[in-house]
Amino acid sequence: MTAPSSLPDIPLPSGIRSRYLQNINGLRMHVLEAGFETPGRPCVLLLHGFPELAFCWRKVMIPLAEAGYHVIAPDQRGYGRTSGWDSDYDGDLASFRLTNLVRDTLGVVSAFGYNTVDAVIGHDFGSAVAAWSALMRPDVFRSVVLMSAPFAGAPSLPFNSANEAIDAEAEDHVHRELAALPRPRKHYQWYYSTREADDHMHRAPQGVHAFLRAYYHYKSADWKGEAPYPLRSWSATELANMPTYYIMDRDKDMAATVAEHMPSAGAIAANQWLPESDLSFCSTEFARSGFQGGLQWYRCALSSKFRSELQIWSGRSIDIPSLFIAGAQDWGVYQHPGAYELMQSRACTRMTACHLIAGAGHWVQQEQSDEVVRLLQEFLNQLGRP
Repeated sequence: MTAPSSLPDIPLPSGIRSRYLQNINGLRMHVLEAGFETPGRPCVLLLHGFPELAFCWRKVMIPLAEAGYHVIAPDQRGYGRTSGWDSDYDGDLASFRLTNLVRDTLGVVSAFGYNTVDAVIGHDFGSAVAAWSALMRPDVFRSVVLMSAPFAGAPSLPFNSANEAIDAEAEDHVHRELAALPRPRKHYQWYYSTREADDHMHRAPQGVHAFLRAYYHYKSADWKGEAPYPLRSWSATELANMPTYYIMDRDKDMAATVAEHMPSAGAIAANQWLPESDLSFCSTEFARSGFQGGLQWYRCALSSKFRSELQIWSGRSIDIPSLFIAGAQDWGVYQHPGAYELMQSRACTRMTACHLIAGAGHWVQQEQSDEVVRLLQEFLNQLGRP
């Protein structure tokens, strides 16, 4: 099915097509696909993060298709041209919880007639969906690739609480400590959970296009202030070492935060990984849909109710072949102290490698797509065909 005539054409490279899938867990799911010409190919599923779209995989889709795969990239629940989700802040938040996002992925691959998928590949928050897909349904997903966001494992159940006092609010203490710093701060995920966050970005004074340009620039290797390193603890003083897109000034919203790092006109013109024509498509999509759909994911991640649901898998690990890829200038690798190490030592028992790519920040599959493709093909070749 083609896109409604009221929406602009997607500036896709030759070999990628746009389709709609009906009745995918209550959604009309928009997907991009490559390698669709030859039936019976093995499948790889690509899951984007925030604030991105299926379109952000455009640079890796054709090479993976040329390597013999049917490549599928959906606009995930809350994003782009996928519809059927609730954008109301007071609406159906439960539909955005991780267990339901995994159900979305299963619905997509099943709709295409696949019982198994060679790899589920996720970036940013899509990395979390990929990880949980691999943990919950290793019978469907033969391997998993996580990008930018490490997976530390399922949340633990309270242990020995019958005999020892448990501080149920320990994680919340850091937010009071951040606010009490000499330079008062706040954590971006808690800001993203506020009612005002969508309005701040959707109606940014500089406009959605300029907002996204500054946001993508600030979190990329193009911003020369990026020098990430492992943090020692989940404490205000340690977290405050991160850039302000993660640990924000208390009295600034995200639009004002990134506006301070807007690249020059010359830098924008020289940008090869996200030219203005490609950014214009993304900004038009977010100007139409807003950001609340993606922000609902953060609200669910911080909800004790939905986090408790994930304790069903406490102690379980990802036991299928796993790969981690991120930019060497990506603070996302370290934003949750200890997660990168836990992923390698305990959460993923068959982690084949962790690659931190030079010349890339957070948007690794766009900034250094050739190297990402090389690493993905190497990993998939090691798996062999089923």
